[in-house]
Amino acid sequence: MKKIEAIIKPFKLDDVREALGEIGITGMTVSEVKGFGRQKGHTELYRGAEYMVDFLPKVKLEIVIAKEDLERCVNVILETAQTGKIGDGKIFITDVTRVIRIRTGEENQEAI
Repeated sequence: MKKIEAIIKPFKLDDVREALGEIGITGMTVSEVKGFGRQKGHTELYRGAEYMVDFLPKVKLEIVIAKEDLERCVNVILETAQTGKIGDGKIFITDVTRVIRIRTGEENQEAI
């Protein structure tokens, strides 16, 4: 099993969720996060005063899937979340050694 963590722009969330649903990915965890990479934030104006916004709002998707679904899932996220502009985000892929569904005690493939 694999875990995909994708950091994307917030306005792309619905498109990505719908595209993943179309290929059969139904479960995911979504968190609102803040961060920066090469963007390094930006300045904004509030009541006439300029201030620096160091951390930009992003959305983090976490999806645990079967190994055979990995490339298809990653490709859908790449195609859907990409705007071609700086700050599109990142995808991190890690191994998952064990999953347990708390309600039933099912493990691994049956639990996802």
